[in-house]
Amino acid sequence: MSPIPPTGAICLDSSAWIEITHAGPNAQTFAAVLTTGPPVIVSTISLYEIARYTTRVAGEAAAEELLTFLRQHTIIPVTDTIAALAATLGARHQLAMADAIIYATSQNQNATLWTQDADFKNLPQVQYLPKSQP
Repeated sequence: MSPIPPTGAICLDSSAWIEITHAGPNAQTFAAVLTTGPPVIVSTISLYEIARYTTRVAGEAAAEELLTFLRQHTIIPVTDTIAALAATLGARHQLAMADAIIYATSQNQNATLWTQDADFKNLPQVQYLPKSQP
């Protein structure tokens, strides 16, 4: 599947960042989105999920190197506005807390969320790619 060029900001879900940085089957598609030009935002919740996963599979040094790369993009903290929006969106779409906050972050910033997490499939302003098998 070819990526659809985003028209506004883009927000890659943790699953997309992990796919890129750990050379998963959808890595090239997600990486191509980063070069299309729109600003890239990163939820602080994604920072946590990515650091935790990378520390577990590749060690603390690899996680810190990845966080340094991610900090080159705009990091969006969880504000009271995003938290309240996450509560509403989480209830409406039956999302777990972390997913609701990431989705609310993208919605708050009028960004398209790119993901391979099926929990986001068919939600507005989401570009979903099913997980591929290696």
